[in-house]
Amino acid sequence: MASKLLSLRRLSRLRNPYLPSSTLSSRILLLQATNSRCSHFDCKIADVSASSRSFCSSSSATDAQGPAAIDYRSLLQENEFHELADSTIHDLQEKLEEYGDTVQVDGFDIDYGNEVLTLKLGELGTYVLNKQTPNRQLWLSSPLSGPSRFDWDRDAEAWVYRRTKSNLIEVLESELKQLCGEPIKLTT
Repeated sequence: MASKLLSLRRLSRLRNPYLPSSTLSSRILLLQATNSRCSHFDCKIADVSASSRSFCSSSSATDAQGPAAIDYRSLLQENEFHELADSTIHDLQEKLEEYGDTVQVDGFDIDYGNEVLTLKLGELGTYVLNKQTPNRQLWLSSPLSGPSRFDWDRDAEAWVYRRTKSNLIEVLESELKQLCGEPIKLTT
């Protein structure tokens, strides 16, 4: 088995000599894992430029692929993304500053810099909201729900987390009420 992996590594290196070794190792591990799922050893070497993710002729490999990659650039043009994201972040900043005047939370602080909105709630935790331009997403780090990646939903006209279908504004309203004890209305 080790000699087969060494041969695969050499062959892969010949096909693309500029491939970083970490990517090559990952590809070989993926190939090795795929081999263990195949009922026979009729597997191919993963080609970096290949558009298919299938490494095995067995149907079990195609079942384990998962969802297809999304080309986020086709969903929003970059300038439209920046307008929507900047508007959302600035509106949230204003509403959160108003909210900070109404709640009694030690360490409540809002900071906006380098396109990152940070809301500190002292011992209750810290929220961080920032733009991810290549993915056309807003990323939220929450002390309650953890990290989330929100995409713009044209139908809902809102930032929505695809996994849970939750709305960014509703998540923030719910969690801030839970943490601070006071309701907040973040929509206009």
